[in-house]
Amino acid sequence: MHQEQRQRTHELLKSRAVERALFASPYSIKWLTGFAAPVQLGVNHPFIGGPPLVWYEAGHFTLFVSDAYAAETAVFDQQPDGTVVTYQSYTIEQPLAGAGHLATALRQHGAQARPRSGRIGLEQRDVMSHVEAALRETTSPEVEFVFIDGWLEPLRMVKTTEELAKLRANFALTDVGHATARRAVAAGQREIDIWTAVHSAIQQAAGQRVPLGNDCVVGYRQANIGGWPLAHALKPSDSIIIDLSTLLHGYWSDSCATYVAGEPTAQQQAIHQTVTEALEFAASLLRPGAVAKEIDRQVRQFIAAAGYPVYPHHTGHGVGVSGHEAPRIVPYNDEVLQEGMVIMLEPATYLPGETGVRLEDAFLITSAGAEVLTHHDKRL
Repeated sequence: MHQEQRQRTHELLKSRAVERALFASPYSIKWLTGFAAPVQLGVNHPFIGGPPLVWYEAGHFTLFVSDAYAAETAVFDQQPDGTVVTYQSYTIEQPLAGAGHLATALRQHGAQARPRSGRIGLEQRDVMSHVEAALRETTSPEVEFVFIDGWLEPLRMVKTTEELAKLRANFALTDVGHATARRAVAAGQREIDIWTAVHSAIQQAAGQRVPLGNDCVVGYRQANIGGWPLAHALKPSDSIIIDLSTLLHGYWSDSCATYVAGEPTAQQQAIHQTVTEALEFAASLLRPGAVAKEIDRQVRQFIAAAGYPVYPHHTGHGVGVSGHEAPRIVPYNDEVLQEGMVIMLEPATYLPGETGVRLEDAFLITSAGAEVLTHHDKRL
């Protein structure tokens, strides 16, 4: 499970003379181990204790989690380069002290290794001061601590075969959600009614609880770029933007379509046609060697040339263990696309308080260009 990701990390740390490292970002934990804490509880729920952490040393990765996750991490514990260390979380015999038990587990593990010299990498600098203090108790003064925030993000951009399988499963769920949305959109229905139908269909298809984001907004909202579904009811010919992301197996999907309750107006049809063509144009620019900011520039020019307001958000972004990750398709970004990246593209235009259209697909960068990974119907 996720052994290729760990091998990439091992090679990176070795190249930078970091002999040991402690990873704390939830995205790094998922990417390195495949373990994803249930989002409904959150990693810092008082019954859980502290967040999952991964200690790296000599090519081996040790996952620290509370005993509440013992079953979910059993597979990782069987990996040749993986070990799981659990600590007590919930008990009725004493006050809740999961975070303290985590610190004790780290101290005990550090005491066993007791590095005398070398460099130790720490992730999430803003929350790791107490962990650094605990590690210093079991290390010598010759040990150098370095912060490694952001080191794994470039590695995460190119997906492994295992990751692509998880992403495809998520995109299949958003396809289910959009098919349901198309049937549910009708005059008299509220945003929350449509959202509830979509979420139910996705969870039925998955056979389990699945967190769902992002937007479900009628066109007559003044801020109609995005937002949570509320009690706004659709009137005849109202547009609604539905942007769906699922979180399954620790990986995110993304997707968007715009629907109309009944017959679309001539204006809506014209806008939708322009955004459809903008998405097709954006997709044609995807290839290894393409520069993110150049794609962004050309797609924005496409919308502007059609005479519509240019969207104020990104043209696209990567997706994986987080819903938005590198490479970002934005004006400042010089990153070059590589084979194996998964890119979301989402051109749009908005008329506040009237209507708006956003369309979004996912693409896998291939040697020949790009493969579409989302297959929802984006017609009006």
